[in-house]
Amino acid sequence: MAYEWFISLRYLRAKRKQAFISVISFISIAGVALGVAALILVLAVMTGFTDGVRQQILGNVPHVLIQKYAEGLDNPDELVAAARQVPHVVSATPFVSKEAMLLSQGNVAAVSIKGIGEQHKIFAQRLMKVAERSVAEVFFDEEAARPGIIIGIDTATNIGVAVGDVINVIPPMFNITPFGMIPKMKPFRVVGIFEEQSSLIDSFYAYIPLVVAQKFFDSEGVVTGIELEVDRFEQAPQVAATLSAQFGFPYVIRPWQSIYGSFLSALKLEKLGLFIVLGIIVLVAAFNIATTLIMVVTEKNRDIAILRSMGANARSIMKIFILEGLIIGTSGTVLGTGLGILLANYADAIIKFFERIFGIRIFDQSVYGMEHFPSEIVVTEVAAVMTMAMTISLLATIYPAWRASRMDPAEALRYE
Repeated sequence: MAYEWFISLRYLRAKRKQAFISVISFISIAGVALGVAALILVLAVMTGFTDGVRQQILGNVPHVLIQKYAEGLDNPDELVAAARQVPHVVSATPFVSKEAMLLSQGNVAAVSIKGIGEQHKIFAQRLMKVAERSVAEVFFDEEAARPGIIIGIDTATNIGVAVGDVINVIPPMFNITPFGMIPKMKPFRVVGIFEEQSSLIDSFYAYIPLVVAQKFFDSEGVVTGIELEVDRFEQAPQVAATLSAQFGFPYVIRPWQSIYGSFLSALKLEKLGLFIVLGIIVLVAAFNIATTLIMVVTEKNRDIAILRSMGANARSIMKIFILEGLIIGTSGTVLGTGLGILLANYADAIIKFFERIFGIRIFDQSVYGMEHFPSEIVVTEVAAVMTMAMTISLLATIYPAWRASRMDPAEALRYE
């Protein structure tokens, strides 16, 4: 072991009369550890929340949407075939959409009716049903007395219906009769109710078969748009750009980022703000490291002078105190990283433990639409926190170490 390492470790274990310096050293280690742990935990929770919100949004809306300015698409087969040739596209399904009112037992709810095909991802969700057959089979049964409709649990609760009940759909369209204009109306049977905890979906969307929607909305042979699903969320802009180059105006091809990206960008900005605020904790701990080293330099000026007179150069003296600061910073960073990863991994269990102990609700699943407290550790973020903590710790050692290296041995030993 080089003598600089030996002396650095020795200075951390102060003598009894210098125990206060040793206490300050351990406080510095604890400060760095708590700052690093807080950063890792908060970043993991924010990442979990962002991914949870993105899953709620993208679990029910298209990753890429193809539409046409001021009119429907009269060539859906051509667009679907072209879209399926683009890399990363998993599925392409046309749909018909129209605002409408749902009427049942005097109760009314406003929804967006969407006519869908058999490949729509709504059938992959957890759906309430009563028939032994699958929801999709009952939904597309052409021999049924009434066509099927799938609604959200919030809508079902508002109008007081359950699976198997009949509801009337009233679009903003009218039939001209001898008695005047009468609102268009058609009865549907509720064949499924989806239970996703997302107010955006539960309160606003209802689904009927595509063929039925085209007839009902007088748009046979025309669709409102085409929904594309991609294998990875981040590939949506690339897919949209490829199709936009192939189909220009009047087609409008938008990835999910252009529709909901501003909300997710706000979450990322909030995450950055928390990173900066909590990074100040590590900065404060770094000041403790600098304070500790300044106190050690002041206390050990006689030892430094003896080392210089024995042949140690200024570089070695500076190295001693830089190593001492790095030992403190590295110890705090390693301990904080371990604590932060432990807390992030067991965040949900810890939250539930405190809820049971104190009898309070910390994380309401019904509000956030998530089954568990979200926490996801990203290796790159952990590495960034560790790098930041080590860098700040290193910078905090430079000035005290430089002052120690500039000490004049003769001046320090004058009164000894």
